[in-house]
Amino acid sequence: MKYLFLLFILVATNSFAQNYNTVLAAHRQSYKDDFLKDANSPLKQTDLKNLHFYDADSTYRVIADVEILLNEATFQIPTFNGSNQQYVRFAKISFTLNGKPQQLTIYRNPRLSKMEEYKDYLFLPFTDETNGNETYGGGRYIDLKVQDINDGHVEIDFNKAYNPYCAYADGYQCPKPPSENSLKLKVEAGEKQYSGEKKH
Repeated sequence: MKYLFLLFILVATNSFAQNYNTVLAAHRQSYKDDFLKDANSPLKQTDLKNLHFYDADSTYRVIADVEILLNEATFQIPTFNGSNQQYVRFAKISFTLNGKPQQLTIYRNPRLSKMEEYKDYLFLPFTDETNGNETYGGGRYIDLKVQDINDGHVEIDFNKAYNPYCAYADGYQCPKPPSENSLKLKVEAGEKQYSGEKKH
C-alpha cells in the first residue's frame, strides 16, 4: 500500500508539473505576441528570438500574506529616462522564498486607476541578485490585479516576471523598482537578459 501511495503522489506531482509547464508556455507565447500588437513596442518579429526565460519552476510560485495599506500618500518613483511617475503603496506582502522570509510592496498608479481598462491594475517591481548578470540590471516586473487578492492572500508567480521596455530600448518611462523591493537572493525564474542589441 505504501508503494502504491508513493507512486500515486509521484504521478500526481508529474501531472501537475506538466500542466503548469503547458500553462506557462502559453503565457509566454502570449507575452511575445503582445510585442507585435503594441504600436509602441520596442521589439519586432525578428527581435523575439533574443528573448530568453528560465525553465518553469513551481518553487517560485508562492502564496503571500497581504496587508492592505490605507491612507497612503502618493509619491514619485523615478524612471529610467530621468522622469518620475506617481504611485501609491497599495499593500505589503509577506512570503517565503527559497526557505527565507521575504517582504515586498505592491503599488498602484493613481492615473491609470482612473482609466476603465486599468482600474484594477497593480504593479510589483523588484530587484534581486541575478540583475546585471543573468537578468536585466534594472530589475523586473510582475503584473497583478486587485481581484487576485483573496481572503488576505495573493499568488505571486516569479515565473511570470518580465523585463521593462527599457531593457530593449532607450526612451521609455519605465519605473525603477524602489529600494524597499530589493530581494537579497537570486530569483532564478521569469525572463532573463535580452541578448539582442539595445535600441537607442
